[in-house]
Amino acid sequence: MARVKRKPPTQAAFSAPDGSAAPAETADTAPSRTETVCLGRIVGAHGVRGIVRVQSHTANRDDLTAYGALSDASGTRRFTVTVTGHVRGLVLARIEGVDDRDTAEALRGTDLHVPRAALPPTEGEEYYHVDLLGLSAESEDGTALGRVSAFHDHGAGPFVEIQPPDGPSTLVPFTREHVPTIDIEAGRMVIAAPEDDA
Repeated sequence: MARVKRKPPTQAAFSAPDGSAAPAETADTAPSRTETVCLGRIVGAHGVRGIVRVQSHTANRDDLTAYGALSDASGTRRFTVTVTGHVRGLVLARIEGVDDRDTAEALRGTDLHVPRAALPPTEGEEYYHVDLLGLSAESEDGTALGRVSAFHDHGAGPFVEIQPPDGPSTLVPFTREHVPTIDIEAGRMVIAAPEDDA
């Protein structure tokens, strides 16, 4: 599962990230933070022997199978998955009982989930995207700004996207200066005003 680390004040907002860039994950695609977490999505078949191509959402793509049994979003189908290789940034995997291309192709679009409780704890200022997506965003004086709708990291450091009820979204550097308070239990994140607007 993608994680994001909030940078301390001593780090510039646009300095190089600590880890590799993660694909954007949005509140629309994130599962409930209290139930399951999506670790990847089957995007198609590979070859004729039942191998599937999986877009992994884990920081290390091979960790797709590191947190226990995988299931679909509803939890009704369980999958025994073995990583067999990689191709063009995707994970190649064998799923028990899937032995031909047609069966593998029928799984296209299936999200692979694990229980939220199966994920290891985060450290320090590190957060799972799934725990932050959907939080209400507010200014330091308590004014509602919208909700956390996505995270982006294209190499210049992580940014949190805030979507207001109306109008375009805003990108805010995910640093301690710009995001001084994160209260997951209360479901809120405080966004500080830029210095030139303060």
